[in-house]
Amino acid sequence: MDITTLTKEQLAKTFDFSLLQAYLTEEQIKKHCDIAKKIRPAIVAINSVWTSYCKQQLSGTDVKVGASVAFPLGQMSIASKLDECKNAIEDGADEIDYVCNIGRVKMHDWSYLKEEMTQLTTLCHNNNKIIKVIFENCYLEKEEIKQMAIIAKEVGIDYIKTSTGFGTGGATIQDVQLMSETVQGKVKVKAAGGIRSWHDAKAFLSAGASRLGTSNALAILEEFEKEKANETFSDGNNL
Repeated sequence: MDITTLTKEQLAKTFDFSLLQAYLTEEQIKKHCDIAKKIRPAIVAINSVWTSYCKQQLSGTDVKVGASVAFPLGQMSIASKLDECKNAIEDGADEIDYVCNIGRVKMHDWSYLKEEMTQLTTLCHNNNKIIKVIFENCYLEKEEIKQMAIIAKEVGIDYIKTSTGFGTGGATIQDVQLMSETVQGKVKVKAAGGIRSWHDAKAFLSAGASRLGTSNALAILEEFEKEKANETFSDGNNL
């Protein structure tokens, strides 16, 4: 992505504006949607139970609703993940982020993981929905990340994602570069976990990410505008 020509509106559309804690109330979800109406991210990323509520709150806007499935542990059967995914779609989800079975990754049970990814991707694509798989890279070796990316490329999923933000670590530049290089443009990459500033966002977009999972979207956009204003001021003084 060419950061030098990026507009505020384009930057906002790279955000999966997330609010995923266990203790959230309807009031907090509504406030999140109200902010989303102002900054217009790609999606609000929420736990699947809030899907229909967010869909109602964001009606009439171009902000989509992204539901998290098997979040944040991924320790559910394929059938259970399919049920949650189907329910989220019925409730109005435009995008799905599901957590892969991380234990199966550590077991190198690639056939299981491909079957899981294939079934969930098929369900979403049959309903014209975008789907992302979360690897949770903090628990994986580089070769495991690479193998998961290869499977994703074979299956044809829409995005591979670094992290839930609830593990022992978040996105790293090295992992985003590895994921991006492995899929060779066939699958998009989403970085998530620890992206709190425009400096962070710029680095991950430059490394190959197309989407950024963050709860700090508003602050990042304010930093972006401030930097652009300073650049304009400097250019004016140099005339």
